[in-house]
Amino acid sequence: MSDKVFLDTNILVYSYSVSEKDKQLTARKLITKTDSHISTQVLTELSNTLTRKFKLPFDGALKAIDECCANNQVFINNPETIKEAIKVADKYRFSFYDSLIISAAIESGCKILYSEDMHHGQVIEKKLTIMN
Repeated sequence: MSDKVFLDTNILVYSYSVSEKDKQLTARKLITKTDSHISTQVLTELSNTLTRKFKLPFDGALKAIDECCANNQVFINNPETIKEAIKVADKYRFSFYDSLIISAAIESGCKILYSEDMHHGQVIEKKLTIMN
């Protein structure tokens, strides 16, 4: 597993899940056994999910963000990422926020995007394959 891979927020959420052990194991394996990349958007969405849905205290969310930054390469979204996301949303009919994840994955040079709620097997711009 030497290709660069990009992880959608739900993969990181599962890595912290205590109720879905199989998904937790799969998510943690992706993080530790691949050249995994995430974006600042993924970090903000994870923070929101951990504190609102999982009711994790803010200091726990800070610890999780530190772990994610240590275990994944972090891509910082920029104006070009946003413009490309708009083009992806228009061309492929993904939501803007899913398109922002896709654009960050492409700009990071990733070949695979692991997600749970996008079109499995779809190839974007002949560069990125979505895997559920």
